[in-house]
Amino acid sequence: CAPARMLLPTLVTCLAGCAFLLSPVSEGCGPGRGYGKRRPPRKLVPLAYKQFSPNVAEKTLGASGRYEGKITRNSERFKELTPNYNPDIIFKDEENTGADRMMTQRCKDRLNSLAISVMNLWPGVRLRVTEGWDEDGHHSEESLHYEGRAVDITTSDRDRTKYAMLARLAVEAGFDWVYYESKAHIHCSVKSDHSVAAKSGGCFPAEALVTLEGGGHKSIGDLRPGEAVLVSVGSDGSGELLYSEVLTFLDRNPVTRKLFYSLQTESGAQLALTAAHLLFVSERNCSEGAVPARGALRTVYASAARPGQCVLVSEGKPGKGRLSRITRISMRESRGAFAPLTWHGTVVVNGVVASCYAVVDQHSLAHWAFYPLRLIHSWTGSAGRHGDGIHWYPRLLQWLGRMVLDSGRLHPLGSAQDDR
Repeated sequence: CAPARMLLPTLVTCLAGCAFLLSPVSEGCGPGRGYGKRRPPRKLVPLAYKQFSPNVAEKTLGASGRYEGKITRNSERFKELTPNYNPDIIFKDEENTGADRMMTQRCKDRLNSLAISVMNLWPGVRLRVTEGWDEDGHHSEESLHYEGRAVDITTSDRDRTKYAMLARLAVEAGFDWVYYESKAHIHCSVKSDHSVAAKSGGCFPAEALVTLEGGGHKSIGDLRPGEAVLVSVGSDGSGELLYSEVLTFLDRNPVTRKLFYSLQTESGAQLALTAAHLLFVSERNCSEGAVPARGALRTVYASAARPGQCVLVSEGKPGKGRLSRITRISMRESRGAFAPLTWHGTVVVNGVVASCYAVVDQHSLAHWAFYPLRLIHSWTGSAGRHGDGIHWYPRLLQWLGRMVLDSGRLHPLGSAQDDR
């Protein structure tokens, strides 16, 4: 017991340090939120006419992001839209087609939140949507109305003296870009659900395969802590490939369905992973079949990987991995979401070397933050009991973060995760 008592202060210090540096961006697959000490209520300042918030162009990364293409009723992407039948919102629907009710889930969530704020501030007044999804080409080229990501709003009483404050309420409700565009309405838009997924954690689908010690393969959905799988020992993914124990799952959900980025390589490897999962890629000396030089690989989100970059692939056995060029990237929906944590923080999935971590863009920082969990495992032989859902350790990091961090000190990705 004495050695454990001596190491306890070290563990507590490590936990606090991890929370300070990484919280709350250390989740598995689950949707994250930004945390910090609750600030006292502040006075809401109405937007000025022609003012927009944030003060950047609508289709930039700091606002609602790039245009992804028009959605029509006959397109595959139409399933991305969902109708909004909230009785607290009036939809003008001048086309009488229900189009104004169709929107992305993120837009729907923000709009429903705004409807509550409107009723709270002005009893008896409801939120009114004058323009939503546009299927008829009435807006400018590349308008986010064509993707169900934008709405034009007023109050039900059409009192224009309220619109400046309505714009502020829209900002507070979490719209990614709000523009006091006209004396007659406020324009609001949101990021695409795909881009938001890049901030919501990382996992592999249930059918993804890992390589077991002895050369066999097993689906991640059937994998259990204590089994040894093929990993890379390098902090940048370029080290020797060997077998490492699975300590636990940072997230485990056998029944969920998620969108995965599917990467195909010239060697024939095909890896599916969620948008925010970290992947090791090389852009320098990216020669098919080459052994990467030390430091040649860097981590990127799966959503940021591009054809022409190289990933590290294995031949299914210990030794050196080799580079293989990404030839195609697509998206598909699959069942299950699993994020195994190995001792080395890496894992070979479907023959491709990937990080065990997501959301924070530095693999080495994430690996350091999980050192206390590895330390606990080395003491006890276990990382703690864990069923389905997010592991208790990332939750602990989040809790510590709420205790020690002001929201202004959060990692920018953590702030981006805040669903407000």
